[in-house]
Amino acid sequence: MESTGTGGGIKLFCGGVGPQYADVANASRRIKSSELAQCAANGVKDVVEIKVGYDGIVIAESKNAQSINLSRREVFLALAKQVPDPANSSALIANPYKTWRDINKNLPAVKIEVLGPPPTSGTRDSFAELYMEAGCSTFAWIKSLKDVDESRYKRACTQIREDGAYVEAGENDNLIVQKLAANPTAVGIFGYSFLEENLDKLKGAVVDGVTPTYETIASGKYPASRPLFIYVKSAHVGVIPGIKEFIAEFVSPKALGEEGYLADKGLIPPLKTEIGKIRADAVALKPIKR
Repeated sequence: MESTGTGGGIKLFCGGVGPQYADVANASRRIKSSELAQCAANGVKDVVEIKVGYDGIVIAESKNAQSINLSRREVFLALAKQVPDPANSSALIANPYKTWRDINKNLPAVKIEVLGPPPTSGTRDSFAELYMEAGCSTFAWIKSLKDVDESRYKRACTQIREDGAYVEAGENDNLIVQKLAANPTAVGIFGYSFLEENLDKLKGAVVDGVTPTYETIASGKYPASRPLFIYVKSAHVGVIPGIKEFIAEFVSPKALGEEGYLADKGLIPPLKTEIGKIRADAVALKPIKR
């Protein structure tokens, strides 16, 4: 067992077939088409995708901090490397914002300091999609770039500023929790389960009018909810002992479901309407078809 970010784990998983390569990869986002292509190029041809539940990407702060209510547009303006020029409706400038109040006079007059995951993390990928792109797309002229110049659109929407406002805190979310508890003016980015485990120290920021809770994430009402997956290498099943049993345990009612022990650990289980198919496809080792 090895702890990596989603991208790093999938890279190891797609490295090849054989006991020196990973049998199963956990992922906090869906595998990319480019990653599946890399798998296939290395002989990993049948990959089984199992959605195991949901998590939310939350913005959290110390319980001692002034509560902050944010829109994803404001998060984009706080963290993007370049932002729309207020004086020119179709140009980008280097991010000039130093405090949250610089963005919106109703936000606190405190320095923008955000602790978050590095580029190798699936949480960072999900944050880029669920917050940065969503906020960026509220600017119609940038949104229109997606169809005519996708690379420019991606640069505009997902590049994070590098002037110290965003601090890469590594893959260890517990470290972010500790830093937030010690610094009530900073905010942090991580999965909802870490917030739930630390509600004695932290609180979740309201995002686009919705508070991050078990119910709002499971229902999809919370705007930054995301599915979680495990990926299984079919070629290893029946060769490497225990994989079938691992899958069966993972999707069993005692593990996966509202009363399962994974929910006790912070996982938000799949919806009742989808869990039957997830179990059936997992046991049948149904490969991804894209």
